[in-house]
Amino acid sequence: MAIHVETGLMRSPTPYQSKALAHLGLVAGMYDELGIGEKIDALIPHDETKRHISLGQAVKAMVLNGLGFANRALYLMPHFFEDKPTARLIGSGVTADHLNDDVLGRTLDAIYQYGATPLYMALAGQAVSRLDLACRCVHLDSTSFHTDGVYNSLLDKEDVPFNTIHVTKGYSRDHRPDLNQIVLQLINENQAGIPLTMSTLSGHADDKTHFRKTVTEYVSQLQNDVGVEIFVADSALYNKESLHEMELIPDLYWLTRVPMSIHDATQFVDTIGPELLAESTEDVVYRTLSTTYAGIRQRWIIVFSPDAHARACKTVAKQWKKDLEADRKHWTQLTKKTFASVEEAEAAFEVWQKKLLVTRVDSMRLISEPYYQGKGRPAKHRQPDGFTYRIDGERVEIIEKKEERTVRKSCFILATNHLDADLTDMDALSGRIAKENNPIDSTDDVLELHPLATAPLVIATYKGQQKVEKGFRFLKDPLFMATNLYLKSEERIMALMMVMCLCLLVYAALEYRVRQTLKETGELFPNQCGQPVSNPTARWIFQYFKGIHVLILNTLEEYILNLNEQQQLLLSLLGSRYIDLYSNFEVT
Repeated sequence: MAIHVETGLMRSPTPYQSKALAHLGLVAGMYDELGIGEKIDALIPHDETKRHISLGQAVKAMVLNGLGFANRALYLMPHFFEDKPTARLIGSGVTADHLNDDVLGRTLDAIYQYGATPLYMALAGQAVSRLDLACRCVHLDSTSFHTDGVYNSLLDKEDVPFNTIHVTKGYSRDHRPDLNQIVLQLINENQAGIPLTMSTLSGHADDKTHFRKTVTEYVSQLQNDVGVEIFVADSALYNKESLHEMELIPDLYWLTRVPMSIHDATQFVDTIGPELLAESTEDVVYRTLSTTYAGIRQRWIIVFSPDAHARACKTVAKQWKKDLEADRKHWTQLTKKTFASVEEAEAAFEVWQKKLLVTRVDSMRLISEPYYQGKGRPAKHRQPDGFTYRIDGERVEIIEKKEERTVRKSCFILATNHLDADLTDMDALSGRIAKENNPIDSTDDVLELHPLATAPLVIATYKGQQKVEKGFRFLKDPLFMATNLYLKSEERIMALMMVMCLCLLVYAALEYRVRQTLKETGELFPNQCGQPVSNPTARWIFQYFKGIHVLILNTLEEYILNLNEQQQLLLSLLGSRYIDLYSNFEVT
């Protein structure tokens, strides 16, 4: 009997699998703790019979992808979750195949139809409530994101639908003026740095105009929803129209930087700045004064920073060198010219003087040069037919102007409508902020005072703007989900920006929650150098949880691998929700 043998590998079901859990359990835990998915499903109605996963679960998948720091585009979402314990992270029965681009695209469409900003504000309001954050002070800022693709950039501004952004060129914070862009505007609370509102704007959006619109549209709502008292922004908010809008809002204090384009600002700095420079050693010094601008009484704090002065010296020196060279070239060109009369030469010199940047000419003199008509050499005693004139003189640097530039760049002015005279008496007691007890670095010891009560507290409150800037750096991280935006439509871009802000919300909330828990319990967590600290960054915690896997045996048992003692301690501090995500269990 002939026996036929086929060679090849025998295929059989794998009795075990390994899935990468890493830090994604922390992300999933915070998403659930804040109730984001439940809130989305409650606000946006959808037919559950036609979906494998809910909208809240789809958004959760995008947040996990965004905070996975794998730089995977949305259409590659199934690939991202192929080696992840999807059911553990998102929900029972959810597989990587369920998270395809069609599902995520329809989710983005649903977000846009509901309204990305109203949806985000509802989620952020719930988040700060569950974290018990006091949103007394908020910070406004904006940035731009460049996009790949044409979108509606070829349309005129007037032809773009009212509720859709215009993807077009504008002032690029990305240093890519050649690409179309959009603008993201955030209002952040100043404890955890969580954005309370987000707005996606057209690429050519102007900060002055849209900051004012933001004040009128959102500030009163934020006062009612989360108790906002103080509104902080950069100098784009400081203009007559915006200040008048804010004055119409009851019980609102504002704090902003004064642009140096305002005449009074440069005058005060030129007058007071040299005094502050003379007083400063290694400390920040300031002056407080009362003034009126746009018909509104306000308090200005002129601040001199030694660190800013050190930077200013380098910046001014570099620019000064360029301006000296420009003045030299202009002077050389002028001295080579000849003029038919003294009046013409003097008039040309007057015009030229106005163009000088950093030099002046002392003892300007005219050199007369005779000329003779006709050909050949003139006779020995022949009188000249006339004279031409050249300009000459000694050119010197205006050192005072260099010092003025340096002082201006070393100072900035903060303005606020908080005018409590009793509290501001503290400013007169100390015009200097000692480094060893610097209220700018921490306001924990003076929480009983209003955040705008004293000049040091005003400066400290304004420094909270860094939290918004930190959020922008996070969103522009090369490993983040959407460094280069490319989606099917402008509407989906607007929805994706909301999801990106949700990623920032979850990230900031987790970092705040970890730090607060460590502080309350007195426990510590090792930093990058192995030193125990109470304020680790969420980014470092994510890296520290790298290498944790789920071992799945015969699809019936799941075991957590590589979970060390420090990780277990942190999970126990965060609570049962997080412990469960990193626990062994049997499928029954």
